Amino acid sequence: MITRHMAGSGSDGTEDSDSSAEREQTNSSESEGNVPKRQRLTRASTRLSQSSQDTQDLKRAADHDESPPLTPTGNAPSSESELDISSPNASHDESQTKDQTNRDSDKDLSHRPKRRRCHETYNFNMKCPTPGCNSLGHLTGKHERHFAVSGCPLYHNLSADECKTPTSKQIRYKEQVAEMRKGRNSGLQKEQKEKHVEHRQTHGNTREPLLENITSEYDLELFRKAQARASEDLEKLRIQGQITEGSNMIKTILFGRYELDTWYHSPYPEEYARLGRLYVCEFCLKYMKSQTILRRHMAKCVWKHPPGDEVYRKGSISVFEVDGKKNKIYCQNLCLLAKLFLDHKTLYYDVEPFLFYVMTEADNTGCHLVGYFSKEKNSFLNYNVSCILTMPQYMRQGFGKMLIDFSYLLSKVEEKVGSPERPLSDLGLISYRSYWKEVLLRYMYNFQGKEISIKEISQETAVNPVDIVSTLQSLQMLKYWKGKHLVLKRQDLIDEWKAKEIKRGNSNKTIDPSSLKWTPPKGT
Repeated sequence: MITRHMAGSGSDGTEDSDSSAEREQTNSSESEGNVPKRQRLTRASTRLSQSSQDTQDLKRAADHDESPPLTPTGNAPSSESELDISSPNASHDESQTKDQTNRDSDKDLSHRPKRRRCHETYNFNMKCPTPGCNSLGHLTGKHERHFAVSGCPLYHNLSADECKTPTSKQIRYKEQVAEMRKGRNSGLQKEQKEKHVEHRQTHGNTREPLLENITSEYDLELFRKAQARASEDLEKLRIQGQITEGSNMIKTILFGRYELDTWYHSPYPEEYARLGRLYVCEFCLKYMKSQTILRRHMAKCVWKHPPGDEVYRKGSISVFEVDGKKNKIYCQNLCLLAKLFLDHKTLYYDVEPFLFYVMTEADNTGCHLVGYFSKEKNSFLNYNVSCILTMPQYMRQGFGKMLIDFSYLLSKVEEKVGSPERPLSDLGLISYRSYWKEVLLRYMYNFQGKEISIKEISQETAVNPVDIVSTLQSLQMLKYWKGKHLVLKRQDLIDEWKAKEIKRGNSNKTIDPSSLKWTPPKGT
């Protein structure tokens, strides 16, 4: 039986109504007249929707006439045009009728969308890093474009046309491989199967399965060589100390245009934790195993900023409020990424009770992650920060203080006194101590009264009184005299802070309260 999808059939295998009606009318007219012994077999005469009786009639008619031989798959030779095997005495009118049928079929298909080619999904903004290369062609000759040195014809001293045409050496090698693979066994014999099952039952997963007689000797030899080379590379990495058994194997991550060395272990899935390097999308924070997967992902990723609401923007700095319940996957990926640089973080997957405030820096490619802090939606101890992180590439640039200042700005809007959740990391403690010192010295500089109240400082700055006292003690500005605690106004520290402020000038690394567009979430 000849079955083929026709040019006049729908995408689901059914016929178009107009073409079907024309064929029914033609069949009826042929049945009434004298049908010649030699008939035309066309692609339009074979349909998936025909009944078995029609197919049998067609086969009897084909056996009676001189039809072209079928291919080994059972199909007649195909082409883009219909097959005409009529006698040389066929009239010119039949040829015109066939051309008209083809034109009608083309009109019926005009409303259907064209099939997209693979290369149309490429990101054409990407370019091959080889100097002087226009990214056209591919070393394999199977692709129209390339974006890596490994597939660059120019890098391999070839042209794109030379790659499309295989050399005589490649043809000979292909023939040799095909000849080697001819000896591959079609399947395991009964004794061999029993041997494989016995080996599996005896050793389980502690031994490699038996691989003999499964494929050709040539393919098995290639596999053994690849195994040996991979084990040799792993041994070199262990000797160099880049891989250690039983510990975190993620040593570096590729994040945007930065390659970052990790500091601590993060509970990524085991298949990713075994890798020496992890590839992370800087916008959606999805983690991948290779640069090829990352490149393909970046060509399709539509994210250019974190999900959620943008609650702050000044210049190129923005802050997005992300709900852990609404954007669970993003927040989990953010926590896993943060654990690579935080020692005391214990929360990774239970992100629903938290809000995440993600700070970004924008350019013409998107909003790049600078840092973030999280806070509980309902904190009984009035913690305004649960976890805080500045990405390593943005450290020592003032972004950490901006994140801390923003958290206290939210506390002021909520009319609450806030404090970070303990324990703080080493870098976190240094950042908070520096921020509290700056807040207190600024308050002292602007204070014109005679008596200073810690409660008033706390209400104006939203800093917890405990944190104010600890900072005053570290600055040696708190003294106990005659049964009372006195706050000393050290002018030398105030003058030193003021000199740094003047030297710093009008820095854009400060939070502007007028740029905040935020109302406290309900239930907090």
